[in-house]
Amino acid sequence: MNTVLTAVKAIHKANRDELEQIIAAVKLQQTFLAKQSARTFSVGDAVQFTGRAGRTVIGTVQKVNPKTIVVDSPTQGRWKVTASMLRSLEGA
Repeated sequence: MNTVLTAVKAIHKANRDELEQIIAAVKLQQTFLAKQSARTFSVGDAVQFTGRAGRTVIGTVQKVNPKTIVVDSPTQGRWKVTASMLRSLEGA
């Protein structure tokens, strides 16, 4: 059985206190992954992501925050994007 199914079954059996512990663990892992992703980008990097309405946005990193990246697209403006949503165009 895969990890996701095991986790879902455990969630269904959990009481309120256990659910709060699970939620705290999920939030902590999300923060860790976001910060880890943000560390892979630098100001000036060319990046792309899928924006509103499924449109691909291509731009340049303007600022790196702990969990988010500010991306400037010449045609679609400035965006504050979760780092894990970005894909580097460097070396592509």
